[in-house]
Amino acid sequence: MIEVRSRIDASPEDIWRVLVDVERWPEWTPSITRLEKLDPGDLRVGQRVRIEQPKLPTMTWAVTAVEPGRSFSWSTGRPGVTTVGTHAIAVDASGSEIRLQVDQHGVVAPLVHLLVGRRTREYMEQEARGLKQRTEASANQRD
Repeated sequence: MIEVRSRIDASPEDIWRVLVDVERWPEWTPSITRLEKLDPGDLRVGQRVRIEQPKLPTMTWAVTAVEPGRSFSWSTGRPGVTTVGTHAIAVDASGSEIRLQVDQHGVVAPLVHLLVGRRTREYMEQEARGLKQRTEASANQRD
């Protein structure tokens, strides 16, 4: 599993609002070229999303879990490997933190990790930085 964490100086509600507006991700993270909801409506279990990323094949992800205001997970697969991505907001005495995780399992998962694990971590770090910048800027504009 790959995990990236980042403190964000904004409320969990502000973070969630930016996080679940998935079609706008290409505006704030260079790790996503294009993201398209294949099913209309708010982020929910079963909803499918097509994601294009630089130097990776286009994939369709299906939302597998949503805990409103706190986390969502989605998964995608190819023969021999399933990838699960989780986006969670944690809150403690010092504020809010985003936790991004990617977990791959299946017979070819070790090979996939070897081939794209470094790029995956890099993209997750870009996503965390972009989410932090976008959320903090949005929160400051409302203050």
